[in-house]
Amino acid sequence: MEYTIKESKIRIFSYWKLENFKLPNLKSINVINMKKNRGHARCNATGLKYINEKEDFDYVIPMDGDGEDRPEEIKLLIEKAKDYPDTVITANRVKRSEGPIFKLGYQVHKYLTYIFTGESIKFGNYVCLPKSVVAKMVKEAATWSSFSGSLTKLAKERKFIPSIRGPRYFGPSKMSFINLLKHSLSIIAVFRMTVFVRSLIFLAVYFFLMSQHLSVITLIPVVLIILMIVSVFVLSNRENIEDFNISQENINNIENLK
Repeated sequence: MEYTIKESKIRIFSYWKLENFKLPNLKSINVINMKKNRGHARCNATGLKYINEKEDFDYVIPMDGDGEDRPEEIKLLIEKAKDYPDTVITANRVKRSEGPIFKLGYQVHKYLTYIFTGESIKFGNYVCLPKSVVAKMVKEAATWSSFSGSLTKLAKERKFIPSIRGPRYFGPSKMSFINLLKHSLSIIAVFRMTVFVRSLIFLAVYFFLMSQHLSVITLIPVVLIILMIVSVFVLSNRENIEDFNISQENINNIENLK
């Protein structure tokens, strides 16, 4: 989909159902149909690569189309981009709509990410990307595995708008606890060497402090850290630049609806 704001062309790609948005304000609508569903991270990566190679644009705004990324916040992203034209603008969650268990899990995810990577990541796919950043992301293997992790790695200077997670248009979220854990570890895996070094420091300090109190119970954190390190390095194998480079082969067709 394309908006034209003054002299800037802004591409927005999403998974919207046609009945969920108003057509008059959109200049064009193209639907990329995939041959195989490879998950949201790789769909985002394929979409970025397609737009970067095939379309004329100044900015790209990826977003989910289930209502959780609120369409009204597009205007806030665009207004912020006018003030900072060459800077990534992220929609940082300030209020969520899920249940208490999911919220707790998400808070744990944010804290673990910060502790082991040194990066505070409060955003997901809902961002406004200048063309220069898109060009970098389509050359970065981490984009194939984790959108927000790759963006954090490549764009150190970012501005943000506050974002409220909206209610879903229909159906329950498919983000289970296991999927959230995998999502979290995929982000952390982008910074795996930092994670490895910080984990070694943590284990060294922990053994020093607990050397006189070692037991099955006190060794649980050690086992968890080792499991995290192993999981992070296993998930890092998802960062496959060769697969990313040929990702457009998974496109079945492009529907031009407007």
